[in-house]
Amino acid sequence: MAVSTLPFTAIMTERNVAGRDVAPASTSIKFRVKNLDFWYGKNHSLHNISLDIPDRSVLALIGPSGCGKSTFLRTLNRMNDLIENTHHTGDIQLDGQEIYRRDIDLVDLRRRVGMVFQKSNPFPKSVFENVIFGQRMAGVRNRAFLQEKTELCLRQAALWDEVKDRLHSSALELSGGQQQRLCIARALATDPEVLLMDEPASALDPASTARIEDLIFELRKNYTIVIVTHNMQQAARVSDMTAFFFQGRLIEVGATDQLYTRPGVKQTEDYITGRFG
Repeated sequence: MAVSTLPFTAIMTERNVAGRDVAPASTSIKFRVKNLDFWYGKNHSLHNISLDIPDRSVLALIGPSGCGKSTFLRTLNRMNDLIENTHHTGDIQLDGQEIYRRDIDLVDLRRRVGMVFQKSNPFPKSVFENVIFGQRMAGVRNRAFLQEKTELCLRQAALWDEVKDRLHSSALELSGGQQQRLCIARALATDPEVLLMDEPASALDPASTARIEDLIFELRKNYTIVIVTHNMQQAARVSDMTAFFFQGRLIEVGATDQLYTRPGVKQTEDYITGRFG
């Protein structure tokens, strides 16, 4: 199947499809994926995936349901290891280091590569305890530090003003959109370098979705973000780069502006214009 030869680290245009100002994507590579194949038992789910993910950029993964987007996302912090009878071939490097090597510290990998799931999953604890959960697990007990970290992460997640007087109330009392932003704050509290987001706004109302999208656009200044989305408009609004998957294969990848307006593969054009999917 044809794959676009457009370099993944292509220089970004000044504006993305949604009209937002976009800084050029970093030329530093955060993740380098080479010839990745992945299996659930005998089910060959990913086929020969190779791509580079630049540092401090947003990569959107698009494609129809069951095409391998979420499977690929979970390979980046080895969350698929939690599923029995899976295996892979190929290489995934984070800052030039193979993440599937035997001596890797998985706890540290998942600290560096945080994840936000489709359904918000706050712990049945206070807002404060949710945010600093990872720090407590790491043995941090300094109350002043934990308070500063909580405020910083809630501000990063655009939630501080809404919950600053409710820090010791249950996180389960928050709205769905607030809970999702709390989960983002909780992920940020472990000082990650990368955020993986698996359809983080799919269960939210339009206003909450807009807040999440604005947040992603701000976080890209300091983090590498990979987001799975079924929403073509959302991918266009928030991402620097877009990768189109179909039946476990990477069909085309490139700058979002170019992929949406001048795709190099007919199948990409058909999907983006709604002819299938």
